Amino acid sequence: MDRLFEDTSTAFALKTDSELERAYFLFKMIANEPLVRIGTAMTNFAIKAHLPVEGLIRATVFDHFCGGVSEEDCLPVVDKMYEKGVCSVLDYSVEGQEGDDPFDSALETILKILDFVKEKDAIPFAVFKPTGFGRFALYQKIGDGKALTAAETQEWQRVIGRFDKACKKAYDLDVSLLIDGEESWMQDAADQVVEDLMRKYNKNKAIVFNTLQMYRWDRMDYLKQLHQKAIADGFKIGMKVVRGAYMEKENDRAEEQGYASPICASKKATDENFDTAVAYMLENLDTISLFAGTHNEYSSYRLMEMMKNASIANGDARVWFGQLFGMSDHISFNLAKEGYNVAKYLPFGPVRDVMPYLIRRAEENTSVAGQTTRELGLLKKEKKRRKI
Repeated sequence: MDRLFEDTSTAFALKTDSELERAYFLFKMIANEPLVRIGTAMTNFAIKAHLPVEGLIRATVFDHFCGGVSEEDCLPVVDKMYEKGVCSVLDYSVEGQEGDDPFDSALETILKILDFVKEKDAIPFAVFKPTGFGRFALYQKIGDGKALTAAETQEWQRVIGRFDKACKKAYDLDVSLLIDGEESWMQDAADQVVEDLMRKYNKNKAIVFNTLQMYRWDRMDYLKQLHQKAIADGFKIGMKVVRGAYMEKENDRAEEQGYASPICASKKATDENFDTAVAYMLENLDTISLFAGTHNEYSSYRLMEMMKNASIANGDARVWFGQLFGMSDHISFNLAKEGYNVAKYLPFGPVRDVMPYLIRRAEENTSVAGQTTRELGLLKKEKKRRKI
C-alpha cells in the first residue's frame, strides 16, 4: 500500500504531453521563491493597470489550477476526472468582496451551482466561504461578544438568511454543502451559524459541513463538544478536516495584539492534531461524516489503514478524501482507482477575479516544504516514463 502514490501513469493519465510539460514548468517556477514574489507583484500590477495579460494567465497558471470561467466551462474537466472516479467540488473562487450586493450575488451563484450540481453525480458537493456571505468585521465583532448597532443586527440577520437559504436548497436537493474555515478571529461567529444549520438540516445525514483547521490547538476540544451536542440534540455532523491556510497571519496578529497564538507550536503537533481528529471521526461515523482535505501522503495512508482496520468499506459514503485541482494528482487518482471517495476542489470564475486565489495558491506552495519538490519529482518520473 505504501507504494500506491508512486504510480505516475495513473496519477497523470488525463494529462497530455503538453499539459505535463506545462505542469512541470509551473512547479519549477513555484519552487523559486523570489520568482513567485516578483511574478505576484507583476501580475497584480498588470491586472490593476488593465494590461492585456488574461490570455497568458489563462493559458498557464489559470488552466492548471482552475476548471474554467463558469460552471459550464468546467464541465469537460469535471467529466474527464469522473471517468477516472474522481469527483469535483465546484468552488467559485472570487475573494475579498464588500457591501451587500456582492454577498447577495455570491448567494445567487451558490444557489445556481447547487441546481447545476444536482444533475451531476460527478459533483457531489458545493462550497462557499463565510466571508462570501457577510463582512469579515461583522463576524469578528460578534465573535468578540461586542454589542451590535441596530443596523449591524439587521445586517447579521441578512447574513444568517443567506446561510440558511443556501443550506435549505442543499437539503432540498440532497447535495452536501461544504463551508470553508477562515481566520480564527472571525471563525467563532461562523461556527455558531453552521452549528445551528447542522441542527436544522442534518437530522438524517450530513448535508451541511463545517471546516476544522487542525493547526489550531483548540479544535479537538471543539470537535468533542460539538459531538456531544449532536448526540444530545439528535443531529449529524459533517466536517471537512484540513491543516489550515492562514498560519502567518494568525501568528502575526497574536504577536501584535499580545495574546497566545491559536496555532500549534510545531508542524509535528499540527500533524498529530490532524490525525487525532480523523481517528476520532472514524470512530464515530454513526454521527460524523468526514471530508479529509489533505495533500499529506502519510495522513492519507493512515486514513486508509484506519478504515481497513475498522472494516470500513473503501467507498463508504461517510468518508471522503479531498485535494485541490492541479495538485497531488498522485494521491487523488490512485485513491480513486482503489475505490475510495475522492473529490478535487475545482476553482472557477472570471480570470481577473480569481487572481487573488491563484496568487495565494502559488505563495502557499512556495511555503510548504517538500510539496513542490514532490510534485516536480513525480512529473519528472512520468516524463521519463513517456520519454518526453
